[in-house]
Amino acid sequence: MKYEAPGRPGSPVDVAPRYENFIGGKWEAPTTGEYAPNLCPATAKPICEVPKSGPEDIELALDAAHSAKDKWGEASTTQRAAVLNAVADAIDAHREELAVAESWENGKPVRETLAADIPLAADHFRYFAAAIRAEESSITEIDKETIAYHFHEPLGVVGQIIPFNFPLLMAAWKLAPALAAGNATVLKPASPTPWSILKLMEVVGDHLPPGVLNVVNGPGAAIGKALATNKRIAKVAFTGETTTGRLIMQYAAQNIIPVTLELGGKSPNIFFNDVAAADDDFLDKAVEGLVLYAFNKGEVCTAPSRALIQEDIYEEFMGRCLERIRAIKQGNPLDTETMIGPQVSKQQIEKIASYVEIGQKEGAELLVGGHRPTIGGEFKDGYFYEPTVLKGHNKMRVFQEEIFGPVLAVTTFKDEAEALEIANDTLYGLGAGVWSRDTNRTFRMGRAIKAGRVWTNCYHQYPAGAAFGGYKVSGIGRENHKMMLDHYSQTKNLLVSYGTKPLGLF
Repeated sequence: MKYEAPGRPGSPVDVAPRYENFIGGKWEAPTTGEYAPNLCPATAKPICEVPKSGPEDIELALDAAHSAKDKWGEASTTQRAAVLNAVADAIDAHREELAVAESWENGKPVRETLAADIPLAADHFRYFAAAIRAEESSITEIDKETIAYHFHEPLGVVGQIIPFNFPLLMAAWKLAPALAAGNATVLKPASPTPWSILKLMEVVGDHLPPGVLNVVNGPGAAIGKALATNKRIAKVAFTGETTTGRLIMQYAAQNIIPVTLELGGKSPNIFFNDVAAADDDFLDKAVEGLVLYAFNKGEVCTAPSRALIQEDIYEEFMGRCLERIRAIKQGNPLDTETMIGPQVSKQQIEKIASYVEIGQKEGAELLVGGHRPTIGGEFKDGYFYEPTVLKGHNKMRVFQEEIFGPVLAVTTFKDEAEALEIANDTLYGLGAGVWSRDTNRTFRMGRAIKAGRVWTNCYHQYPAGAAFGGYKVSGIGRENHKMMLDHYSQTKNLLVSYGTKPLGLF
């Protein structure tokens, strides 16, 4: 099935020529009076115009959030949960609209947004609606006459900065726990992908009290910094690349506020020789597990971008994988048969091409891909890049540096010890994959790999309820899990004495 592009007859998505910021429950023009074109990566042509806001717009959004925070924070968990469930219902009711908008703006195939991004976004709101209903305060009995009460209170107003690779899903990851815990928020979308979040606000905005959720668009260097350095936020949450994450930490340190950071990765995907012990469904699943490096065009922080294959099955296993990679259908992201769409921007394909060149100069062998494909018609100028595989060793830059594209660096290992050594030889520690029919081995490896999430005989699953976050330079904090309610709350302690006897200290 092929969806019509947004704004065209028959499309499930309407497009206005120009969009505004969403502040205080209303659409507000940027104080700068400036707008920027929002490009479709599949065609390199504008979808619409979006605000090019300034720091003054952040202040207006913070005014609205601070006006709303007390009433929202004092609402019962039952009331807050009802709002989050209404948001989830609205997302589900507009699944096709949001999926097509996300695909057209980001470039990811609509088969992914329909099956994963949008349903998961709704599910995260439902998960935290349930989690907040189950949250309990606690009491500690100090002695017979002295009790310590512990209450959870919202932080107040939080700032949230969203990446371009999963705009709606990453927004849901951050918004759902923050809102559930009783906070108001100011959200800044990624500069290449602001429009799908504005479409989300068209869908869910009326379900939220005015000012509880505000969206300000603009360049990251100016707007992101204005938000992250602002003394009127009580926390900042950021998903993006590691260099910017370090800046966010510096900004937060100046104001002594907490951060949640989900940053870069260079995830190892390890295939032991027993995956090829039989020609069965498990082997086919393992082949797909390697090819998932190209999921979402490789624009995934946890992309399994380093494949480690036990040397005695390398030729057989890699041969099957390359056959599967060559069969990947690339093209129109609104065609449900398309498996990989365009990169999000021209800058991304230039970065990818430069790394492929770097890898070959270092001596890596190009096994497949390595070029921009020829895709005709309206997509001839789109930001497409072929799924690419380079064979080399783990000291090469293409093994150590995050490329954020459909480029796989593959190498071999002799035994379990060498596989573990290679897997952990990286600055990053966000994700990893282990494939084996031996459950004892997968458990040992899963515990020994220094990464926040280790997929075992699977990959790229992101369910609500499974904690997600990084080791080392891959970030701080864990999303997707009820523990995030603690990240968006502070604890009030009331220490109460019910006795009348003086302490006798003075």
